[in-house]
Amino acid sequence: MSEVFEGYEGQYCEISANLSRKCTAASALNGEQRKQRISEIKSGLDDADNLIKKMDLEARSLQPSLKARLLAKLREYKADLDNFKSEVKRISLPNANLTARDELFESGMAEGVSASGNQRDRLMMSTERLNQSSDRIKESRRTMLETEELGVSILHDLHQQRQSLLHAHKTYLDFCVVYSVRIIWRIALNLASRPLHGVDDNIIKSKKVLTAMSRRMSRNKWIIGSIIAALVLAILFIIYFKLTH
Repeated sequence: MSEVFEGYEGQYCEISANLSRKCTAASALNGEQRKQRISEIKSGLDDADNLIKKMDLEARSLQPSLKARLLAKLREYKADLDNFKSEVKRISLPNANLTARDELFESGMAEGVSASGNQRDRLMMSTERLNQSSDRIKESRRTMLETEELGVSILHDLHQQRQSLLHAHKTYLDFCVVYSVRIIWRIALNLASRPLHGVDDNIIKSKKVLTAMSRRMSRNKWIIGSIIAALVLAILFIIYFKLTH
């Protein structure tokens, strides 16, 4: 599920629970206190309506399979909000208390108990939705922390491998230098012990050896660079896979 939708859903559930409590409290108030509480309820209705619009836009931007499930849930929230609006209209009437009392006497105490039960069920449903949203947010946060720890571990391993590659490269360069010095030393000894007519042949051989060593060093650099690039791509792929799943 979209984390953005879950965030909006959690906020809506909080507002829905507050609206249910305020509507119940406003029914028992009179005068200015009643007007003030109704004003607070209307402000909460506006916030809830804005959240539903945001959830609707977010749900329509997702994949069809997920979109259908979220839109079905959104229809329940819209119906819940319509019930709140009807409740506010009822308690906003000037003779709301008298009307409610007359209806109570006419319909009997059973309907009053039923209305109280409906409000209690709606409050319980809002609380349950809020708890579910909180659990999903905690689970998403735990997954993000695990992904972050995995990324740090992979970067640490990559650093160690890089150090090993650099050490191996340095060892190889030292070997090449020592080997080159030995060859030059042998050439010098040969020059000292042979006539000058063999100098050109020795120089040509030395040049070929040094050229081959230079090519081998360049090839090893490319191999080391390719290994490092492959490791970086593997790390990025693993992080992307964890974040998308």
